Amino acid sequence: MPQSGTSPGDGARVDACTDVHYVDTGMYDTPGYGAVYVVDAERPAVLDTGIGTHHERVLDALDEVGIARDDLGAIVVSHVHLDHAGGAGFLADACPNADVYVHEIGAPHLVDPADLVAGTKRAVGDQWRYYVDPEPVPESRIVELADGDRIDLGDRTLTAHHAPGHAPHQVVLEDDRDGFVHTADAAGIWVPALSEVHETSPPPNFELETCLDDVATIRERAPDVLLYPHFGPVADDVDGVLDEYATTLREWVARVREKRAELDDDEAVERYFAERTSLDEVWPAHKAEEEVAMNVRGVLVALDRRVA
Repeated sequence: MPQSGTSPGDGARVDACTDVHYVDTGMYDTPGYGAVYVVDAERPAVLDTGIGTHHERVLDALDEVGIARDDLGAIVVSHVHLDHAGGAGFLADACPNADVYVHEIGAPHLVDPADLVAGTKRAVGDQWRYYVDPEPVPESRIVELADGDRIDLGDRTLTAHHAPGHAPHQVVLEDDRDGFVHTADAAGIWVPALSEVHETSPPPNFELETCLDDVATIRERAPDVLLYPHFGPVADDVDGVLDEYATTLREWVARVREKRAELDDDEAVERYFAERTSLDEVWPAHKAEEEVAMNVRGVLVALDRRVA
């Protein structure tokens, strides 16, 4: 079985960038799935926060890099899905001088996460067992982002670009120093053990054409490096990876549509794809199957929206 190359809690430097590190948070008890990035800038930053369940691994990563918790200046949330934002309140509490940056649509859900928790439970089903209830972020700590807003880290600047296909509150972050783009979920899920990019299409907001627009938004930045929250940096053939994801999305939606027409039973469609995923080569079978089933549900919801 291929291995992810990391274990939960492992940290690494992004070789293609200056003073950028990442830690495997062990999300869903799965190595090589959830990464949080630490930018050791004049004004240090954390990019995304993980699911919250193992937020102490992010704090340990700050310690390893040599960033005092009082010195962390920015906690940047790419979008408020809990696998990216679930740790925001915990990290904000531990790092009292950090501003919490999030797209303006998502900001209310960090202040009061009740609706977000309810929506997450509906979307992820049995996977909720891996989560922890998020801590609210004080409203006074939040800085709302709109398209084109910049985050000043002193010796580098991150520019937020709205990328609403995966979620209406999603941004990707463009770096002006090393030319990286933090992709959020706009460029899919990178599986380093397979050197493949896989679809991410969870309910309720997935829209194929808008997701393809988001891939184009990333491409327009001409990135040298993609920083994937799921999982790890990609510095080789960036254009090829983006092309691959656009193709993957189109083919994925077409396959789900065709199988629904054939089976005429949505639960059977979920089972069909979950039982045939290749992701169980690198992730535990339970995670691979649950991930695929969730992504099938997202496509089915989007198809229903088009009919309505």
